[in-house]
Amino acid sequence: MSIQNRIETAVKKGFLTLYEVEIPSVEFQATRKEFEGDITVVVFPMLRYKKGNPVQIGNDLGNYIVENVTEVIRFNMVKGFLNLVINDALYLESFKSIYTNDTYGFVKPSTNNDAILVEYSSPNTNKPLHLGHVRNNLLGYAVAEIIKASGKQVYKTQIINDRGIHICKSMLAWQKYAPNGSDGQKETPETTLNPVLRKGDKLVGNYYVKFDQEYKQEISQLIAEGKTEEEAKKQAPLLLEAQEMLQKWEAGDEKVIELWKTMNTWVYEGFETTYKNLGVDFDSYYYESNTYLLGKDNIEEGLKNGVFFKKEDGSVWIDLTEDGLDEKIVLRSDGTAVYMTQDIGTAIQRSKDYPDVNGMVYTVGNEQDYHFKVLFLILKKLGYSWADELFHLSYGMVDLPSGKMKSREGTVVDADELMTEMTDTARNLSQELGKLDGYSNEEKESLYNTIGLGALKYYILKVDPKKRILFDPKESVDFQGNTGPFIQYTFARIQSILRKSTFDYSVISSGVEIELHPKEKELIKIIENYPEVIQQAAANHSPAIIANYTYDLVKEFNSFYQNVSILGEENKEKKILRVQLSKKVSDIIKSAFSLLGISVPERM
Repeated sequence: MSIQNRIETAVKKGFLTLYEVEIPSVEFQATRKEFEGDITVVVFPMLRYKKGNPVQIGNDLGNYIVENVTEVIRFNMVKGFLNLVINDALYLESFKSIYTNDTYGFVKPSTNNDAILVEYSSPNTNKPLHLGHVRNNLLGYAVAEIIKASGKQVYKTQIINDRGIHICKSMLAWQKYAPNGSDGQKETPETTLNPVLRKGDKLVGNYYVKFDQEYKQEISQLIAEGKTEEEAKKQAPLLLEAQEMLQKWEAGDEKVIELWKTMNTWVYEGFETTYKNLGVDFDSYYYESNTYLLGKDNIEEGLKNGVFFKKEDGSVWIDLTEDGLDEKIVLRSDGTAVYMTQDIGTAIQRSKDYPDVNGMVYTVGNEQDYHFKVLFLILKKLGYSWADELFHLSYGMVDLPSGKMKSREGTVVDADELMTEMTDTARNLSQELGKLDGYSNEEKESLYNTIGLGALKYYILKVDPKKRILFDPKESVDFQGNTGPFIQYTFARIQSILRKSTFDYSVISSGVEIELHPKEKELIKIIENYPEVIQQAAANHSPAIIANYTYDLVKEFNSFYQNVSILGEENKEKKILRVQLSKKVSDIIKSAFSLLGISVPERM
């Protein structure tokens, strides 16, 4: 049992003994540095259960705890805050149980119907993944791992937007502009002379950009011929051809479908390479080409039950004005679906595919905030109990010093190129520092990749998801401050200490009393918080909570490292304790970073 849990039990028992009232929980906070104490009980919330002076109630509880809990030496009251001083023996006992727990902080997933499905990535098949997708993937993956660590079964999924006019634009441009090889066949990822385009999603994305370039030229020509800009955009021959191709696709034209399947296959192979390099994975895939007709039956059922209503033109709507929203169309007058229809159907289909799922997390940018408010509300009105457990993991844009990204113009920051740039940045900085003597070239390259990707992931995940990010690659690879490489370096430093610890540090002799250094006590306090941090991060769907906890832990360890001697300590038991503390800190760094999808190097 942790120190906090012991104190909570004592406070509850004391409150019941003193006032004959049960309190459901106890609020704690860290003791402020200007006051004596190791843990602080906040008295103010207790006034809901017992009216009175908070200082008097705190004094009553303090006296009770000192008399009944031998590990609490003394207390002091500051307004409504009860500061408790705890003896070293309790900290040592607590750390002993933590040290021997190999899965410390993680809760074994439950087997009841309480699983969570986390959706992320959800790319379009007309272009490669870019910086925006990187934040999406890193957030979705990390949240899935954190929820899993908190004790729930988790399934990772995505829905691939593999149909629509944007897909047809890439297809049409490839048909019209792809060069022929010596065999007379158009270029493919296998035959292209451009090494960049050998990755299928790059080749397809290249033709999406080509379409936009040619389309703009046609618009300019039509405007020069006297058309308005609006007329020119609608009447450009290239756009009309793309629209015709979409109609053929929807009608099941064999040649169009065959080309669509071929080009999508190129893209999927490219995506998988990016996902592997980024370190994310999925348990299942949904495709819009399979789901875009879902939901219509649910709309019909909702019409019968009065959830939806039909307008004179035959379109179907839902009135959400009483819920503070507006009217929302769910079926067009010609009977075709809108995105909302599809999302309703897909959510319901997923609940059938995963019967144990009792909640879903949608990792989608904040421009879709309103859409998800409406979607969740509709699903609730349709009577699905799991709709109460739906969550939109809304996140802000990733900005660059050079400005916004535009896919059509080819000015996006490509995910693969970004990862390569991060590795290059780590390589250049590491070579400047000159600390890699004795490493083979292969070891160096692996380390550069670990540092570069760690820098990228941590820089993005340490920020609250709702906030926008201005991403600076060079700043992210700094070996000082709140960065991934700084934390990775501390992990590597601890591994060096452990390699030099050639004695048996597995057990401290029983019955030995050790007086803790203040830095040791502070480190144990932060270590004790790790399980609660995981639960808090899961409840808030925020990897930033894990990231910033890890930084605080590392800062405290470095302060400990600078203020106490570890391997130079003469007292055997103290030396063992300090090595154990170091090892547990490194275990937690590795554990916490695994939740963020970040690797840690043994040496740096």
